[in-house]
Amino acid sequence: MVSEQEKRLTRSCMEMALEAGAQKVRVTLSKSSMDLVATLDGEVDKVTACQDRNLEICIFADGRYGAFSTNRLEEAALRRFVGEAVQTTRMLAPDPCRDLPSPERQTKAALTGLELGLYDSAYEGVTAAERRQQALGASVWPASGKDWKLISEEGEYSDNLEHSYVLDSCGLEALHTETCFSYGVEVTIEDSRGRKYSGYWWDSCVFGKDLDGAAIGRKALEAAVAQRGSCSIPGGRRTLVLDSEISYKAVSPILAALGGFNLQQNNSFLQGSLGKKLFPEGMTLMDCPHRPGENGSRLFDSEGVATHERPIIENGVIKEYFLNTYMANKLGLAPTQEEATRPLLLPYGNAKNRDAILELCGEGILVTDFNGGNSNVATGDFSYGIEGFEFSGGRITRPVSGMLVTGNFLTLWGKLIAAGDDSRPCKGKLIPTLAFADVDFSGE
Repeated sequence: MVSEQEKRLTRSCMEMALEAGAQKVRVTLSKSSMDLVATLDGEVDKVTACQDRNLEICIFADGRYGAFSTNRLEEAALRRFVGEAVQTTRMLAPDPCRDLPSPERQTKAALTGLELGLYDSAYEGVTAAERRQQALGASVWPASGKDWKLISEEGEYSDNLEHSYVLDSCGLEALHTETCFSYGVEVTIEDSRGRKYSGYWWDSCVFGKDLDGAAIGRKALEAAVAQRGSCSIPGGRRTLVLDSEISYKAVSPILAALGGFNLQQNNSFLQGSLGKKLFPEGMTLMDCPHRPGENGSRLFDSEGVATHERPIIENGVIKEYFLNTYMANKLGLAPTQEEATRPLLLPYGNAKNRDAILELCGEGILVTDFNGGNSNVATGDFSYGIEGFEFSGGRITRPVSGMLVTGNFLTLWGKLIAAGDDSRPCKGKLIPTLAFADVDFSGE
């Protein structure tokens, strides 16, 4: 936890900056610890343990702004650092758009850092032997099947604890504490003809007891085995189903285009979209930052601004830009928060999970991974390499790879067929399985 001594040091840093001539100050103390056990082919390959503690100070002095950080937290060194930071800030060009958020926008609820249930009290008691056991227990090495064998397995177990403590000269004081236990594994198999296929899976959770490493290893192996014999098939316009593991790729560009920086730079395909209906009736994307017990939930952003549950897109209408204080001032708009904290796409249509969506769509291509490609936040155009499965009659028929899916995000979302309710809680963006009609694929 953040100790009382660390709190006093953080407050002292703020007071030093004010004494040195800054008119406003924000100080953030960040602490983290992380332990990692990596395995290779069923044996421990690497063990890592690290701890970090640093202090960031944002200085507003004489109409100028500077941000500085240090990990030297002895009081004498900190006093020199703060004094030099204020002097440096005064040499910068004026920037009248820089300011602290108004006090009424700042959180008043983050008093202990434990309000959202993101701390596992058992974390402090986890031993090195238990971490090693967790990593090795998730291994599926060795493994083989009728016409394949496992030739490589790389796994990584980690657990970490993060604290942040934020103060500013307008009265903000906020705490956040979060534990995270995670495991990821990548496997490669070889079939009887020497062809190699890879699979990957991962999961993470707030509480260590909820992490099932063995299931993660099996899932990665199943993904590799299922890709045997994959090939490119004829292109054309087909139904696209995006697995919930990668469906965030269809939402991230929307959020980026609604961000203050891209809007201010005129580099957004959603420029001037606030209040406009650009998405299908019934499509609603919420920001749900206060989901208890889920990694990534937050009561406040990096400025200390209180987060709130609110619609980003409601029944197809753009309801929210993401504008921190600086970008809002530059654009002459009301500030919101700097980014979406926990975006959640609500169900659309009656099919609730991947199997039901495949059955609803009948035939098309289920995409389970993207292999390279890019999207353009200025135009909304995209092109991604894909791998996954062709399906017909609502059932998977064969694996596919070596194909491209291309289009424009506004056009794509205009052809939304369904969104399930099967988003993965471990993801930063809670996006379920999605289905779109008449999407361009290129193949053999």
